[in-house]
Amino acid sequence: MPKLPQVSGAKAIKLLQSLGYTRLRQKGNHVTLRKVTSLGEHNITVPMDKVVTKGTLNDIMTEVGLWNNITKEELLKRLR
Repeated sequence: MPKLPQVSGAKAIKLLQSLGYTRLRQKGNHVTLRKVTSLGEHNITVPMDKVVTKGTLNDIMTEVGLWNNITKEELLKRLR
C-alpha cells in the first residue's frame, strides 16, 4: 500500500464531495458529511485540521472505500 500523503481537512472534504458526499453540518473543528449508497446512509466526520493525522486519514479512507466499493489505493490516487 502506498504511503499516506499529508493532506488538510479541506482537501479530504473536497475528495469526499467529488464522490457524492454532501456537507451536513459543522460543529467546532469537525465537518460531518453524508451520502446515500447502495448499502444505506453513510455519515462521516472529518476534522478541519491543517494536516489530518495519518491514523485519522487511514480510518476515513478505509471507511469511505468500504461504503463506496472503492479501494483505498484508488482513493489515495484521487487525493494526490
